[in-house]
Amino acid sequence: MKRWATARACCARRVLAAAFCALVLAPALALAEIVLKDDRGSIVRLPEAPQRIVSLVPSLSESVCVLGACSRIVGTDRYSDYPQALQRVSKLGEITNPDLSALVALKPDIVLTSYVPRLAERLEAAGVKVLMLDLRTQADIRRALALLGRMLALPDPEAAWRTIDTRIERAGRTVPASMRGVSFYYEFDSSLFAAGEASFIGESLARFGVRNIVPPNLGFFPRLSPEFILRADPQVMMMVRRSAMGVPKRAGWQRIRAVRDQRVCWFSEEEADVLSRPGPRIGEAAEIMARCLRSAAAGPIPLPPQRTSPNKAVWP
Repeated sequence: MKRWATARACCARRVLAAAFCALVLAPALALAEIVLKDDRGSIVRLPEAPQRIVSLVPSLSESVCVLGACSRIVGTDRYSDYPQALQRVSKLGEITNPDLSALVALKPDIVLTSYVPRLAERLEAAGVKVLMLDLRTQADIRRALALLGRMLALPDPEAAWRTIDTRIERAGRTVPASMRGVSFYYEFDSSLFAAGEASFIGESLARFGVRNIVPPNLGFFPRLSPEFILRADPQVMMMVRRSAMGVPKRAGWQRIRAVRDQRVCWFSEEEADVLSRPGPRIGEAAEIMARCLRSAAAGPIPLPPQRTSPNKAVWP
């Protein structure tokens, strides 16, 4: 009888211990804080996944949306216009100089910014938590998506990147073999800022097997001299429509192979917007650039006429 009583007492203690864990420890685990490290090395602690997000960078706004949390964004910079749902949220002004009073009034759980240390300091002085992310390469985009996925407590933070990476890979397989090794120049605007080999744009094109005239040592998006481009003599050029219209008037550019052979791909303003953002639409950007290379392989590409719809591209 004594042994039976002892066994019953032991069992009762175990039941009470289990009940204690269920009532006390489980809620504590459910509310375990989220700890993140941003690109300046700062540790950001959140008691739970944020419900009110302010994003001051278009690519980060798009990243939150592609991760399924667009409805949690309560404010953005003036340029965050995609997807369409972001056009209806509060606009807080410039990326580097937002309206701080309006931002603080939104009571965000977290503010997403690019690498602007002074802005982060001002926000934190106002009692706002800041996550600073600098996106220039595909590795940066992958890391940011994973970090934001953890911030949102997603079960698989890497899933979004895998989808994007697959899309880039598929786009590359559509580029004709005849374009392998062909040299190219990607121009952002007529000021001759170019996408270097080390940039997120250059990385996609490198995966296609074409050769960038801008080596990694010149940086991500260097400003080139006309002489540099003339010497490099690229076989294909990529640029926005308004820049392509002026190419024939540039001194000496008629001698460049891309111009002479009519291999100047021009993008609509809408396409250029997709191409310029280091975020989740780089898969779509890869498809746009792959279409350019297919067109260049097929034959001459006519320069854009002086009057045309700003959103009409050269390809069908």
